[in-house]
Amino acid sequence: MLVIDTTYPAKDFNERDDEAVRQVIVHYTAAPFASSLRTLTQLGVSAHYLLPDPREASYKAAGYDELRVFRLVNERQRAWHAGASHWAGRDNLNSRSIGIEIVNLARDEGGVFTFAPYASEQIEVLIALIRDICRRYPQIGATDILGHSDVAYGRKSDPGPRLPWQRLFEAGIGAWFDEAVKAAYQRRFRLGLPMEVEIERAFQRYGYAPAKNRQAFQQRVRAFQMHFRPADYCGQLDVETCAILYALNEKYSCTPE
Repeated sequence: MLVIDTTYPAKDFNERDDEAVRQVIVHYTAAPFASSLRTLTQLGVSAHYLLPDPREASYKAAGYDELRVFRLVNERQRAWHAGASHWAGRDNLNSRSIGIEIVNLARDEGGVFTFAPYASEQIEVLIALIRDICRRYPQIGATDILGHSDVAYGRKSDPGPRLPWQRLFEAGIGAWFDEAVKAAYQRRFRLGLPMEVEIERAFQRYGYAPAKNRQAFQQRVRAFQMHFRPADYCGQLDVETCAILYALNEKYSCTPE
């Protein structure tokens, strides 16, 4: 059951400049509920929704027994969650997206990441929330349900590889590849990967921002792997990663490979 709570409005947001909502961007807070709530309502950033972890101590200490979603910014307003971002040829995604922050205690210790699991109840509520959003914004397509790292791969790792994107897809949310098509591309690419310029075009065709150098290319591969191949997100382009990318484009892009 989806319970929306409007108790804590954020103070930092502005107008959308008549942009239609086209993306949903999922984040993790990397902080407990209490400090996340303070950050997102008082400290110059915001999101439309905050989804707590029902197991987390500060949420229980706040007196909540059931898992509810806190609406911090009205969807008609522009929340400040994505920052410098890009998808499908467009920058400044705050103006055209809805941001969902999930309480999750992931850690970044000098670039060494520890990604915490999400509670099963969180994922069920996330599915219900995104379904509700997509019913009201039918222009949001499968490839527009994104992680922060997808749209800002050079600086962000959230929501991390522990978010079960395939489970969301099986619930009718977001994009996923067809296994048979992936396998066909793997057989093809074992004879040799496409030229890098072609792979670059394939990433951009799917929606990712251009990679300006080798480091950016690897960061983008890592972000893509966290979303679509979470068992191994080393950032190195390999046959399986390339096959997944081409299988996604075959399924969702009107531009042929």
